[in-house]
Amino acid sequence: MMIKETCMDVDGLKMADAMQNKFDVNVLKVFSRKYIWWKSPEDAILCPQRVIAQVMNIGDYEDVQKLANQIGDEALRNALLQAQPGQFNERSWSYWHYRLGLASHPNLPPLPIRKLA
Repeated sequence: MMIKETCMDVDGLKMADAMQNKFDVNVLKVFSRKYIWWKSPEDAILCPQRVIAQVMNIGDYEDVQKLANQIGDEALRNALLQAQPGQFNERSWSYWHYRLGLASHPNLPPLPIRKLA
């Protein structure tokens, strides 16, 4: 049985949010080819938050700088604030909270966790 990954419904960053954050979601196609390799770029950008989070978490320095310059800090903040469990490791979680001014030492929010019913 295949499980289909879906974009978050209410809280997630979707295509409309990309427009609200004033960036062209198509810039994410380049990153999706490298960082969401298991999907086509067209499918990957249906969930821009996922692409952004993946680059923020495992992207190399050059790609992270390109992403930040192309979409801006506000979109990065939104991707971080709407992160799903497993999208960030501890190191990236800490770095981005400090880098984006969302936390100060020692007030780092906990990583998102999976909740099983």
